[in-house]
Amino acid sequence: MLFNSVQFALFFAIVIAAYWRSPPRLRNPILLVGSYFFYANWDWRFLGLLLISTVVDFSIGARLSRANTSWVRKVLLAVSMLVNLGILGVFKYANFFVDSFADVLRDVGLEPNEPFLSVILPVGISFYTFQTMSYTIDVYRRRLEPVSDFIVFATFVAYFPQLVAGPIERARILLPQLQSNDRSLSLDRVQSGLGLILLGLFKKVVLADGVAGAADRAFTDPATLSSVSVAVGVLAFAIQIYGDFSGYTDMARGVSRLLGIELTLNFSQPYLSRNITEFWRRWHISLSNWLRDYLYIPLGGNRHGVIRTYLNLMITMLLGGLWHGASWNFVVWGGLHGLFLVAHRLVFGGSVSDQPLRPRDLPSVALTFATVAAVWIFFRAEDFSVSAAVFRGLWFQSGELLAGDAIVVLWAFVTMIVVDSGARAQLFSPTVLRRQPATSGIVVGLALAGILLFSGGVPRPFVYFQF
Repeated sequence: MLFNSVQFALFFAIVIAAYWRSPPRLRNPILLVGSYFFYANWDWRFLGLLLISTVVDFSIGARLSRANTSWVRKVLLAVSMLVNLGILGVFKYANFFVDSFADVLRDVGLEPNEPFLSVILPVGISFYTFQTMSYTIDVYRRRLEPVSDFIVFATFVAYFPQLVAGPIERARILLPQLQSNDRSLSLDRVQSGLGLILLGLFKKVVLADGVAGAADRAFTDPATLSSVSVAVGVLAFAIQIYGDFSGYTDMARGVSRLLGIELTLNFSQPYLSRNITEFWRRWHISLSNWLRDYLYIPLGGNRHGVIRTYLNLMITMLLGGLWHGASWNFVVWGGLHGLFLVAHRLVFGGSVSDQPLRPRDLPSVALTFATVAAVWIFFRAEDFSVSAAVFRGLWFQSGELLAGDAIVVLWAFVTMIVVDSGARAQLFSPTVLRRQPATSGIVVGLALAGILLFSGGVPRPFVYFQF
């Protein structure tokens, strides 16, 4: 298993001390060794997969820079895609496709002799696979010069703050920072880095873990609960997955900032979005941009008429759903988001306002959030039978009313909106907080108090570690 919070704090303290006390030429090797040690702490055997992706894409990137023949370049790109998608397919989707094919055979009256497969899903495989693929594609497109230093490239692939749950970093953003010897710390970086770590801990420990029990109860046996409690559980999961995932990326960005390296913003208050298109520009931004640049646009984007645009959008979202996991529930989740995006583009042209939120935007924000929360049911439920039971439970169902869950979830929801509204208005930036030391002390004190208060519960792994 990966480090617990105390072990990670010790690990990071050792890495950062060695990192900043070493000459610049040794900093990447220190990061690489630390990253491999971090990943090996979960299961050292899967370091081999990480190394395969690293060696293959480093070698192919170098070869692409020397190849001028079109067919050779295409073959090299195909080899990279085959290796990376092959690893992803075997370790993430083998059981899914075998089981799905067996179900089809049973539906037509046959009894298949299924091979027994028990494939462990390596932590973070979807993230680092997409990251290395984007490098090779960009080199193939001649939008990026290949890296000549293997240590730099290996550090790019294995960089521990974002290795297991993103954000999915672009080579043209992260590689120049790793190649530079001018990394330094400033007061602003230290303050903002620590602030991001504190914010991420608050989102994870207080918001996500605080409501996780309510979500579990609603999705474990929804038929025994009242409609109010089922709705509370659905709301709880919406809070949990946002607090959990955005909390992780906040901490990853904070840790990386203390190393003098900037990671991509991955969340920008998505639950304050006015429509579904805006939501996808604010939720898991690095994945949304990856799917746009390496799937939607190569499929044709919006360049070949309305029907083709809608088809490309649906294909992108269906595959985006499947990226999250080997389950038809994820495909349905992605497909529904695709339909909503198509509908918004069809009716409103897919436009997104850059204006600040106004009171008149509240109904559209509420409708967007309710839609997203409802579709999260497919994401959270183990299968369609559980999804159906949860949806049935939302409609005037009698059963147990869990008043305690309702109070906790309502409090967490209000807190989440307050935190995100403050972040949208940049009230928590280091510059603002430095000008208002009393406010800064209150904010930090409340965050620490909440973390201490909620830290005694059952430790819960990050949701996106499974992807």
